[in-house]
Amino acid sequence: QVQLVESGGGLVQAGGSLRLSCAASGRTFSVYAMGWFRQAPGKEREFVGAIRWNDVSTYYSDSVKGRFTISRDNAKNTMYLQMNSLKPEDAAVYYCAGSRTYYSRAASQYGYWGQGTQVTVSS
Repeated sequence: QVQLVESGGGLVQAGGSLRLSCAASGRTFSVYAMGWFRQAPGKEREFVGAIRWNDVSTYYSDSVKGRFTISRDNAKNTMYLQMNSLKPEDAAVYYCAGSRTYYSRAASQYGYWGQGTQVTVSS
C-alpha cells in the first residue's frame, strides 16, 4: 500500500501563488503516475493535472494550464503543485492521488489518495 500526505494549503489573495506538496510513503515503487484533483463545496472532484513518474511527463486540465505546474523530487518521494495567478474559482480542497497502472485524468483510475489540503483564494 501507499500513503499520501498533502500539505501547503492556506489562504492566498487572487493573483497570488501557493505551492502544495504530496509526500508518498510505503510501497512507492508500485506507483506509475500521480495526479492532483480538487473538490469545491457542492461540486464533483475535478482533475487538475498528472505526472508520470518515470519520465516526468505532465498534463493539465484546461482550467489550470499555463498557471499550475507539477513537479517531483524523486529522492524525497514528493510531488509538488505550483499554483500561480490564483483565481477565486481555484478555491477547493486539493487531493493528491497515485495509480499503479494509469496516467489518467479519471479519478477512478487512482487507487491511492491523500487526505486533502484546503486552498482558499480571496478576491
